[in-house]
Amino acid sequence: MAKDTATISANWRAFVANGVVILASFQYGVDFGLIGGLQAMVGFLQVFGFRAPKTPSGWNLTTERQQLISSLMTLGAFIASGSAGFLAIKLGRKQCLWLGCILCFISNIIMMTVDTIGPLYAGRFINGLANGCFMTFSQLYIQESSPAKYRGLFLTAFSFGTSFGTLIGTIVDWATAKKHGKVAYLIPLGIIYVVPVIMSVALFFIPESPRWLLLQGRREEGVKSLARLRPDGWDVEDEAAVIVAAIEREKELSSGVGIRDVFANPIDRRRTIIAVCGVTSQAATGSMFIIGKPVFFPNQAIPLQYIPRYFSELTHRIAYKAYFFTMAKVSDPFGMSCVLSTIGLLALITNSLIVVKYGRRRVCLMSGLITCGILMLIIAVTYDKHPNEKSTGRVLVALSSLYMFSYNGMVAPYAWLVGGEIPSQRLRSYTFGLAAAIGFFMAWLTQFTAPYFINPASLNWGPRYGYIWFPSAVLTAVWVFWFLPEVKGRRLEEVDEMFEARLPARKFRKYVCVGPLGNIDEKAAVISTEEEVRARENEKATVVMVESVK
Repeated sequence: MAKDTATISANWRAFVANGVVILASFQYGVDFGLIGGLQAMVGFLQVFGFRAPKTPSGWNLTTERQQLISSLMTLGAFIASGSAGFLAIKLGRKQCLWLGCILCFISNIIMMTVDTIGPLYAGRFINGLANGCFMTFSQLYIQESSPAKYRGLFLTAFSFGTSFGTLIGTIVDWATAKKHGKVAYLIPLGIIYVVPVIMSVALFFIPESPRWLLLQGRREEGVKSLARLRPDGWDVEDEAAVIVAAIEREKELSSGVGIRDVFANPIDRRRTIIAVCGVTSQAATGSMFIIGKPVFFPNQAIPLQYIPRYFSELTHRIAYKAYFFTMAKVSDPFGMSCVLSTIGLLALITNSLIVVKYGRRRVCLMSGLITCGILMLIIAVTYDKHPNEKSTGRVLVALSSLYMFSYNGMVAPYAWLVGGEIPSQRLRSYTFGLAAAIGFFMAWLTQFTAPYFINPASLNWGPRYGYIWFPSAVLTAVWVFWFLPEVKGRRLEEVDEMFEARLPARKFRKYVCVGPLGNIDEKAAVISTEEEVRARENEKATVVMVESVK
């Protein structure tokens, strides 16, 4: 009886390799959660902030420092992602992940040893470079090494890693924030070393991305890499031949490999636009407004007299979900923040159970965008009609929970999945790097501008901010309907073939691919037929000439 090579047990090596790489997303989440809480710790504020007796904690951080601590990390991630194509010329996916680990070590050493703000800024920027490497090259590895059937599952696990890491980072902050002095924030920073150390060692035991190796012309190494990732008995030579044929066919259409080439011809330009729009669809839902970074005052519930001032602080700290809990007069805002994060994790777990069989990109992403948009509208209308009421706050908490479930279950994993599946192999590093960089920029833009909309000292919209995100999400859903192709279950080489055929988005799902080798055979058959026709014509001409001579 033939062994089924499509089962999880048969593909265990691919699961292990991608599991190691998914640690990068967990590291990013841990960093996101830890750093978000540091800015509310008294020990941290005593070193980098100033006394503010009227605040709940007695200390504060200037707006400029708050924004730079967040923005410099995002800037570093933007630069690292945007440089992915250039790094990939010489460095493989594993080497770039090792580079991320090294940068993470350097940034953490700086942040743990300094007591002035300048070096701390440098540490945050270097940390951003590390996170950019983690988020970009880990996803490139997953896209290029996964069996087509499980690509969506691995990307869902990637999103789970980010969310779970954020929750763990938040819990660690909460546990250490009660400590006095610098130790309160040095312990969380020390924990940042754990994942990079594990990943640095584990990367030695997994193969390099086979598609990257084959793209570099290292066929023998690429075949060996495929053999280590595929089930026993899998025809790795055939898969390698298909990948190489697809790469050669791409080079026939356009041989250039550079950042300008992602827009050079209509096919690559279309794929780049789709990848960028796919990744940035996350920002179109206003997700950073609901999700944000957890900030809390650990030793007490927020007294009512501090609510206006606390709201002003947290709008500058990008912790918008805490606002809803404060409005609801919840006695334990941190606990409710963890509940909201747990709901997001449950959504990702639910998605992991259905993504392999039912995870159609167009349907899930479109449904998620519309659902998130409607919830944003309800949040805005509810607050607009009944502002500052206790019952309104409770409703907003419930709506935020539904939003988190919808966003994590139907938007976040599929947005990243689209960004990695759509680019061509020849330009994947450049295209996905560009998409990730713009994704980081849009997330930063949302974070940076939100306080001006919701802060009482500015426009004072509060949750009315949702009025902006409803049309944004709906318009993005319309774009998905018209322009996003369905590539569920397709090998990356099949995606290449469909784009080269210039199919409209609605026809991708039912298109029957012949494969690059099939195209080569077809071309050879055409050439052979043409040669036969010419031979017959020459033979006829010769006969005519002979008869005329007679």
